[in-house]
Amino acid sequence: GAAVAAPAFAEDTVGISGQPASADGATDGRTRYSYSADPGQQLSDYYLVRNAGTLPQTFTVLATDAFNDEAGDFALKATAEAPADLGTWVMFENGDSRIQFELQPGESRILPFTVTVPANATPGDHSGGIVASVVTPEAQVKIDRRLGTRMYVRVSGDIQTSLAVGQLSGSYSGDWWNPFTGSLTLRYTVENIGNVALASNVSIGLNTWFGIPLSTVAGDAIPELLPGGTRTYETEVPGIAAWGYLNPWVKLNPFVEGDDATKRLQVQATTRDAIVIAMPWMAVAVLVLIALIIGFRAWRRRVDAQRAAAWIEYTEAEARRKAASETSEA
Repeated sequence: GAAVAAPAFAEDTVGISGQPASADGATDGRTRYSYSADPGQQLSDYYLVRNAGTLPQTFTVLATDAFNDEAGDFALKATAEAPADLGTWVMFENGDSRIQFELQPGESRILPFTVTVPANATPGDHSGGIVASVVTPEAQVKIDRRLGTRMYVRVSGDIQTSLAVGQLSGSYSGDWWNPFTGSLTLRYTVENIGNVALASNVSIGLNTWFGIPLSTVAGDAIPELLPGGTRTYETEVPGIAAWGYLNPWVKLNPFVEGDDATKRLQVQATTRDAIVIAMPWMAVAVLVLIALIIGFRAWRRRVDAQRAAAWIEYTEAEARRKAASETSEA
């Protein structure tokens, strides 16, 4: 008889879905929470969480603070780490900044929450997020699967928007024999010295003697830096001749990210430059050799002139001596 294939069963999966929503649980297209508020003001909103996996799961939904990690990227504090800023402003219906509940596969829950801005909150952007977390045991360890939604609250007051190039240095690398095939490596640090989260486009240029431009390239796009955040970049500019003097510059064109047009600001561009010595060693060696030849020839002329003068003086002295000797004999 014909063989009958056994039905295939997919492995059980853990799935998390969480996003901003309206009171009726409908999603509204937002990718982040973005608010403008005064100190002491309270805001209300909703978060929709769904079990997108095939197993019943225990969800922990929490509010926490954001920071820039070692690479300068946006990150949210670990699930077990207590918030100290924006994360403490958020309260769910249980009166806490975190809430735990069970969801069956495919089941969802709408979570109302409030954001209460402290009366003494500092002006500018306070950044954090809402995280949906599911912890599952795997191979004798617990895996914390997290899905985060960013949250920004811009507190009214003295708003300062500024990115700065904190450090800028360059090093030149080229072929000793060919001074026209080198490259310049630029290293620079970007710092957010204002109180608004900013991303930036970057332009990098290079001038030489008398401000003559050599090259202009687009640098790395800088992802959002939170107030106080820093990030270091390295960019190579190829095809640069060794002109002796190089004047590289970095220009930042910052902007506010996000889908809230009411919070976008005009941010002033900023530029910083440096000086890099790029010696054309082959040309220098040729010039040194020419200078040595010229110097040697000048030295030889002086020596020959001195020897000729000494020989003339000697012959004249000998002539005088012979003349005096002949006179005395007579």
